[in-house]
Amino acid sequence: MISTRIWALAVSSLVALGLAGSSTLGAAQGADEFYKGKQLNVMIGYGVGGSDDLWARIIARHIGDYIPGHPTVVPVNTPGAGSLLLANQIYNTQPKDGTVIGLINRGIPFEPLLGGQSIRFDPMKLSFVGSPDRDTAVCAANKSAAVKSVDDLYNKELIVGATGSGADTEVYPSFLKNLLGMKFKIISGYPGSRDINLAIERGEVQGICVSYDTIARENIYKNGTVQVLFQAALKPDPRLSGIPFAADLAKTDQEREALNLFLERTNVGRPFIAPPGVPADRLAILRSAFEQVMKDPGLVQEAETSGLHPLYISPDDLQKFVAEAYKASPEAVALTKKAMGR
Repeated sequence: MISTRIWALAVSSLVALGLAGSSTLGAAQGADEFYKGKQLNVMIGYGVGGSDDLWARIIARHIGDYIPGHPTVVPVNTPGAGSLLLANQIYNTQPKDGTVIGLINRGIPFEPLLGGQSIRFDPMKLSFVGSPDRDTAVCAANKSAAVKSVDDLYNKELIVGATGSGADTEVYPSFLKNLLGMKFKIISGYPGSRDINLAIERGEVQGICVSYDTIARENIYKNGTVQVLFQAALKPDPRLSGIPFAADLAKTDQEREALNLFLERTNVGRPFIAPPGVPADRLAILRSAFEQVMKDPGLVQEAETSGLHPLYISPDDLQKFVAEAYKASPEAVALTKKAMGR
């Protein structure tokens, strides 16, 4: 016969287990119910029209289907300093409750390592959500410009448009000018790549360094106004067969090491981030929804129709790529910073 004491202990244990189970269930239900009736802002660190803007808007149209509670999803353009403005905002001033994610430039997480200015975030504490692709950067020139090939860049000036610090449009030509001696003249201050492309048509500038997907969708590329001079990535893009590869332009091991560190940004594609401090269960929901939406047939079709090439990169991989860059040798970092004029 079970003693009263043992019976009491058994009952109390069952009650405790029940309470714990209901607490865990309540937390899960709370996370699932949080987004019901809420608005999720998908912030975009660029103006309207480029590949980053297009990707963010396509994702915004579909991701709500994969978030419990199906919140209203609203894309919000917040251009400034090549998306550095948005990175600082998301890290410091945007709500940390899981109602904000944002698309920043792939170079932004490396800015603290490479001496960027006005940095107000810790790259190791960024809450990565995922990336929808991994694109190749190219530098292209108006066919009317004196620069006709990558070799011409060593003795003829090419005037290129740019957005701001940390953006491909400024960082690539600046870096290659200082490391390899290419004669780029950079005109900054454009809101986005679409504005630079229009400036090329107006004759304000002669070229641009930007993702291939972005330039390939533009009329100035389709109608032959501009030509790609070279591609800049850690691996050659099969779509750019016969186009010179930046990694082949390094003349010394030191230059090659600096190029590799600089081009590490190409691994992170188009990173979406959330503020630090988002409750873990809500961040998990956002990450899961991002992964699922990248498999959505409707999204894939819409992206491919728009000239984009879906390739999901997980938040764990994004974190790993960034962390690996921060392990680079002091010599490589110093040479890369010097080449970036910092």
